[in-house]
Amino acid sequence: MSGPKRLLLAALACVPFAAFSADPSVTIESPADGAKLDAMAQTKIVYAVEPGPQGDHTHLYVDGKEAAILRSLKGSHTLATLAAGAHDICIKVVNKAHTPIGVEKCIKVSVQ
Repeated sequence: MSGPKRLLLAALACVPFAAFSADPSVTIESPADGAKLDAMAQTKIVYAVEPGPQGDHTHLYVDGKEAAILRSLKGSHTLATLAAGAHDICIKVVNKAHTPIGVEKCIKVSVQ
């Protein structure tokens, strides 16, 4: 390998892995936004997160109240039984001080 290519590979070897990560994002795969859920069934949230360089972990909120701390970047969490009616479910990326960094995904569901 010659000059410029060798220099490029050497430079890339020095770049931290975090520099290659995608932009921060949160995806809630299930339930879908607007889903109608059964009050007698447990609700399982399936999610995927890319925290980005400022994020550390995520918090799960139901109707504005923290319901769980999610430490895995991809996985699921089973919620406590939800009362009948409309609910907002949000996953927010937070920093090490547990402060939201502005990356989040929220869905609305109704429980019957």
